[in-house]
Amino acid sequence: MPSMVILVLDNLDKLEDVLLAWWDAGSPGITILQSSGAGRYMAGLGARDDLPMFPGLRSLLGHREIHHRTLFTVLKSDEDVDRLFDATERVLGPLEQPNTGIIFALPVSKTRGRLLMHSDDE
Repeated sequence: MPSMVILVLDNLDKLEDVLLAWWDAGSPGITILQSSGAGRYMAGLGARDDLPMFPGLRSLLGHREIHHRTLFTVLKSDEDVDRLFDATERVLGPLEQPNTGIIFALPVSKTRGRLLMHSDDE
């Protein structure tokens, strides 16, 4: 059964390395979203909503926004998911460590369109 793998990446400096690792592990395509955790938002560290239409540099630098990137892909099998999880931890280290991220897989009951590993496209 296909699975959707979702990674919430905490360290944006690792984004390109994770993308390359996912590609090398066989991901057929990756979608990236900008995201922020609700806890950080509630603590006043999330996205800014108080900026004027044309903010000055001082306004922009006065408050640090904290963002994550949420990546997702759909894979064909549990073996593909395991390979992607392993590739992710080779880049980020054990995800049990703080400030790394969280990765999980969800079953996908139906798909339309091509669901191939990129290496199968050749």
